[in-house]
Amino acid sequence: MTEPASTAVGGIALYKLGLIGLLGALIAAIVVMAMTIPKTVHEFSVALISTLMFSIGGGAFVIRWFELMAWANDLFGLIALLGLVFVCGLPGWVLVRAWFVYAEKRRSASLPDMVKEIKDATGL
Repeated sequence: MTEPASTAVGGIALYKLGLIGLLGALIAAIVVMAMTIPKTVHEFSVALISTLMFSIGGGAFVIRWFELMAWANDLFGLIALLGLVFVCGLPGWVLVRAWFVYAEKRRSASLPDMVKEIKDATGL
């Protein structure tokens, strides 16, 4: 049977990581929305969801990829992880905003035509 104190410490660390990830994602969303305000409610919704998912998913991926879980053992490590989760959300906002600007300029083109144009331009 596991020792109760070690189980409680593990539970508290997991709880803190969840709050840190959510807080970083929310801060990233607020900052990027203050920089460039979306034009429509639909654009706002998509950009918000994308920013939050990039923050949470991308932050978790980077933390696992670079094996930074040990940083969660102290306050300064948690703050550093918060910053990392924050930074991971910014590309989501940029990609969504870029897509809306691109699609707005080519309103008459269909989605497959736009995807083909992007593939041709990037050489993929």
